[in-house]
Order: sequence, then structure tokens, then C-alpha cells
Amino acid sequence: MPLRISGQRSLKTLPGHSTRPTSAKVRQAIFNIWQGRLQGCSWLDLCAGTGAMGAEALLRGAQWVVGIEQSPQACQVIRDNWSALAQPHQHTLVLRGDVCQRLPQVPIAEFDFIYFDPPYNSNLYLPVLQVLWQKEYLSARGEIAVECRTKNPPDLEAMLAIGWQQQRIKTYGSTMVIFLSR
Repeated sequence: MPLRISGQRSLKTLPGHSTRPTSAKVRQAIFNIWQGRLQGCSWLDLCAGTGAMGAEALLRGAQWVVGIEQSPQACQVIRDNWSALAQPHQHTLVLRGDVCQRLPQVPIAEFDFIYFDPPYNSNLYLPVLQVLWQKEYLSARGEIAVECRTKNPPDLEAMLAIGWQQQRIKTYGSTMVIFLSR
């Protein structure tokens, strides 16, 4: 089943349920919140799945879009999707592997926006946020959007104990997005 993003563009997806794309409602809401700040930005998509969030960032003017995804099949889908959308002045990179192990290999020093959408039942939330904090991957004026379930969200107090500042929390049905900054 094709996935549609801005301008009714279709993205490739993986067959089955091995990835869980961010819903159109949540995608639109996040890009509405960050609108006006995306032109020329650097974007990091963690647990990128189909790459829909990075694809949307490209369409809205991001200069650099980097994704990390564990699945080799998903990485190929992301590469295909992003290369079909990227303009000559835009740059994309997809890294395959465990997000905590691949993060230190990201060639960009800091990002304006980081979208983090791990498998909901994973234990990745705090370890990844710890690495992002320690390596200072978020620019001084940047934000992270952490997608999770409304029921049983990750420990917000533990996130804040790392050093992150809560900017806002938005709920869209069974999905919650926690926005953090430095």
C-alpha cells in the first residue's frame, strides 16, 4: 500500500507490518509546529522506517536529511524514496544498524530537528536520548520530537533528568509526541 506525503506524492513502503509509518495526522501536525523553520535545516530521522518524515523534511526544504534504520530492506526503501525527492542542493544519508551504535558514526555535528520514532515496545528511548545529549547532536535552537504510545509512554522524568527540557506534549489519538530541547 503506498504512503502519501505532501502534494499527494507516493512513497514506497515495505510489505507487511515490519514498519509502522507515522500517521498522516501526526506527520502534518509535527510539520505544522515546525513550519517556517525547515528551509535549509539539518534533519535526523531515527528508526526511520519508510523514511516518510525525512521525505517530508526534504519537500519542505531541509538541506541535510540523515536516517538510521536497522532493517536492510527498509534502508533501501528509504534511499529510493529520498533520492526520488531530493533536489540537487539537498543531501541525504541512510545508515543501517542499531541506532545507538550508528549514532556516533553520523558525519554531521548537529541537527536542527531530530525525529525519534522507535518501535513502541523497545527500550531505546532513554539510551538514545542519552547519546544525543552526550554527543550534543541537537543544535542550540533545535528540537527533538519523540513519538510514543499515549498509553505507557517512556519515562518523561528520566528524559528530563538527562538534561532535556520539555517544550510541549501533543496527543493524537493513541499517539503522543514529546518535544524536547537542550
